[in-house]
Amino acid sequence: MWSCPTCGRAFANRNQAHSCRPLRTLDDHFVGTSPEVRMTFDRVLAEVAALGPVSVLAEQTRIALHLRMSFAAFMPRKSWLGGHLVLARRVESRRITRVDAYSARNVVHSFRLSGPDSVDDQFVRWLGEAYRVGAQEHLRA
Repeated sequence: MWSCPTCGRAFANRNQAHSCRPLRTLDDHFVGTSPEVRMTFDRVLAEVAALGPVSVLAEQTRIALHLRMSFAAFMPRKSWLGGHLVLARRVESRRITRVDAYSARNVVHSFRLSGPDSVDDQFVRWLGEAYRVGAQEHLRA
């Protein structure tokens, strides 16, 4: 792992490009949102924490979940939680609003969560897959 000497953020690759800005607080991201949006994020975070350690980076425009690489990002909105997961495969689901393949094993899946109940078994499985991508386990297989 390499750490940026300016902002201190850790990366898998030396001199990796990034927006070198100070982090915000989680609470900053939830100003003006409904309490259910924060409850949804907290449910996601509890599910991810059950998988193992994770860094939560309250960046300028998103909240990123990071291991060796960022594997999930969340953008709180007034009444819903937007975001994306990075998976090592393409998932077809009505729950996925957009798919962008950056490489064969880094496929970004955008979604919108309407409440804590949206963090169901299927979404938790996707979180587990994304967590393994964040650890870059998919590159060792």
